[in-house]
Formats: sequence, C-alpha cells, structure tokens
Amino acid sequence: MDTLSAALLLFLVMDPLGNIPLFMTTLKKVEVSRQRFVVVRELLIALVVLIGFLFLGQYLLRLLQLSETALTTAGGIILMIIALKMIFPRRDASLQEEVEGEPFIVPLAIPYVVGPSAMSTAILLMSREPGRWPEWMLAVLIAWSVSAVIIYFSGYFARFLGEKGLVAVERLMGMLLITVAVQMLLNGIGEFISKVGVQ
Repeated sequence: MDTLSAALLLFLVMDPLGNIPLFMTTLKKVEVSRQRFVVVRELLIALVVLIGFLFLGQYLLRLLQLSETALTTAGGIILMIIALKMIFPRRDASLQEEVEGEPFIVPLAIPYVVGPSAMSTAILLMSREPGRWPEWMLAVLIAWSVSAVIIYFSGYFARFLGEKGLVAVERLMGMLLITVAVQMLLNGIGEFISKVGVQ
C-alpha cells in the first residue's frame, strides 16, 4: 500500500462528511463564539490520538499478545459494520451522543473523528511495515487535514450538498469502505490459512 492509498483508506474510515450532522447537532449547545475554537481543539486532539496509535499501537499488540492476522480480520469486521451502517442507516441506531454543555474529547474527537476503525487502521499500517513510518505519518496528516477542512467548514458543506447530497456521498463512501473491508477480511483469512499450512 502506498501513501496515497493509506491516506484514502484513513479518510474513508474517518468519514468526515458523514460526521457533519453529528458535529452540527453537538455544537448547537455550545456558544456560537466558542464553536470554532471547540472544533479546532477537538480536531487537534483527534490528530494526537491518531498519531499516538500509529506509533504506540504495535507495542499494545505485543502487550496483549495479539497477532497482525487477528487485527487485520477484526479491522475488516469493524469496517464492514461501519460501512453497512453508512449504507443502511437506522434512526434507532444513531451514533449521536447526548452531551451536556461543551464537549471535550468525547464525542467529537473520539469517536466522531477518530473511532475504533481509524485507530485499528493506523496500528495495522505501522505494525506491518514500521520502517515506512514517514509515509504512514504523511498519510495520517493528509487524511486528517482533508477531514479537518471538511469538518471546520461543515456548515458550508451542509448547505452546498444539502441533506440528500450528504446522504448520497455517505452511501458512496460506504460502498467503497465495504470493498476495503472485504479485502481486509480476505487478507486476514489468507494469512491465517498460510500460517496453519506452514505449521
């Protein structure tokens, strides 16, 4: 996987367009004068968390004695579930969380910007080829930067695309994400079969 492919994967997983309604709803309870500050703060926190998982995730795997094969398979399953929710959303299964007052870290930074799938993707990238960490770091920065611009100007995107436009884009991203999820599952199953065969 090259840098642009990794950045695109992270961007799809972060799903900034799908998070626009969640951000706008959560920020309604925040004073207008502080909304921009809160968005920037939460985006920066999300970046720190994502970079942290990129560089420390492989050590967490070793500590928990988890294999890359298990993480690949689990990542594929998580992506599949998220993609299916993007394509077939349910009103009674919304990711919207009730927050009293000004949100801090939860739910804007985590899990809206950086959720479990983004964390596991970052861990996978580094654990497979740690020597390419500058490329993975660049991929994280690219994906985060594009997501940050979309979320920061979420009001403009919401007005430009409209509710139906946002739904259509999210469904399209969900379809792409399902393809990625299937590939991850196949990779995980293939790795498991090859290891069993070698033994």
